[in-house]
Amino acid sequence: MSKGPVNGGPVSDHPVPPRVVVLGGGSAGWITACLLHRQWGARGGSVTLVESPEIGIIGVGEGSTPQLKALWDHLGIDEGAFMAACDATYKLGIRFTGWSERPGYESYFHPFPGPVDLHTEPAYVAACALARRGVDLPVRPDRWFLAARLADARKGPHPAPAFPFAPSYGYHFDAHKLGAFLRDWAVPRGIVHRTALVRAVERDASGDVAALVADDGERIEGDLFVDCSGFAGIIGQRALGVRFVPFAENLFNDRAVVMPSAHAEPWRPQTDAIAMSAGWRWSIPLTTRVGNGYVYSSAHISDEDAEAELRAACASEAEARVLRMKVGRVEESWHRNCLSAGLAQGFIEPLEATALHIVIASTLDFVDAYEAGGFTPRHRDRYNAGVAARYEGIRDYIVAHYRMSQRSGSPYWQEARTLDSLSDNLKAMITAWFTHADLRETNRRLYPDPPYSNASWHALFAGYGSLPDPSRMRPADQGAPDLLAPVEKTLRACEQNFATIGPA
Repeated sequence: MSKGPVNGGPVSDHPVPPRVVVLGGGSAGWITACLLHRQWGARGGSVTLVESPEIGIIGVGEGSTPQLKALWDHLGIDEGAFMAACDATYKLGIRFTGWSERPGYESYFHPFPGPVDLHTEPAYVAACALARRGVDLPVRPDRWFLAARLADARKGPHPAPAFPFAPSYGYHFDAHKLGAFLRDWAVPRGIVHRTALVRAVERDASGDVAALVADDGERIEGDLFVDCSGFAGIIGQRALGVRFVPFAENLFNDRAVVMPSAHAEPWRPQTDAIAMSAGWRWSIPLTTRVGNGYVYSSAHISDEDAEAELRAACASEAEARVLRMKVGRVEESWHRNCLSAGLAQGFIEPLEATALHIVIASTLDFVDAYEAGGFTPRHRDRYNAGVAARYEGIRDYIVAHYRMSQRSGSPYWQEARTLDSLSDNLKAMITAWFTHADLRETNRRLYPDPPYSNASWHALFAGYGSLPDPSRMRPADQGAPDLLAPVEKTLRACEQNFATIGPA
């Protein structure tokens, strides 16, 4: 997974990697600890994870991108063991329902593009280009990508042995169990696990962090400290004063109410993102239950009404919990000898399940930058700029879901559709779509390391039906090539190589 040193040169010959202290367990803390230990443990470095016994993790059901599968391969973690321990299921993408009221576009599937899609995407992009100019062609992504077909048929991502192309996929899992699974995997491999309540962050004369001080007075010293203390940001924000940059001006959802429910029907390997009166709700299938959450704006609905709306939608009598979300990022992820990660680094609402993706990518980039700089902060500014750009790019894509939605019926959605506090990059992407410009080249130009692919941007815009008014759409010219027919043939042939999963 590692990209190598950021400056393209050799890894530093510094004799001893740092003593790392990670504050906070959970998925982010343990993933970061595992990655740093893999990089430095055999070369004399050490990783100690300090976890409070008083802070629980709510296992409401969480989704991932394909980056989590890549992490297991990188660390050598057995996929089957992870899935059994964490009630996990496969995830081939996200189905958005109710975000558009345009006939024929009431829902669409955003796939994780895979190898087969390299052969179907050009035809899809060509069809979208014609539809953007008023030609009546089917451009919902569901019919153009293998993952959408597999999810609808409740088929898993592993093909028959003779079939050479496996789709990209992520997982759904119990977040609480994932933290415990990684702890049990990591400790026998040399990561030190300390259970302690940290009451102070001790700094040395230079201003760097010298130690974490536990409630019993014990000092836990290190060279590098990783803040995975959640929204509290105990090291980076509280002790070191790193500024938090909120995204509230264009991402105004600030709460979520969560509760589990029983399976009411056979599940599909997809996350469902369903529009609600003041936000949206997720439905995530685990092997043992369904995880449900309603992400909403407290300025548009009360906690009590949000709970009632979610409860009615998922038919659950289970206990509900309200979570407050701190949406934004820290100004500097790497400040002095502290790296902020997970929720302490930032949070963009869970619409595209990017939280762990960011943890993994940011940690790997940090390793590259730290080593390339000779275990010094020489590349810190470049690293921080890269992390900030990643957050800004993901934020833009999430904001586009709201700005481009075609749903009416409540003040919330009216405000979302008329949102004008957009970044210049997002304005340029939207302009490119409606002026028939090349979206791929625009994406590459605006986002040097694009967090979302050309296929993903097309899926979002076309999936909503962001096209000329239906009355202005004209039939395809008689005799014009049928772009969809060969794609349909390819996908039907591919689909036969995958087996149904889950209950019948």
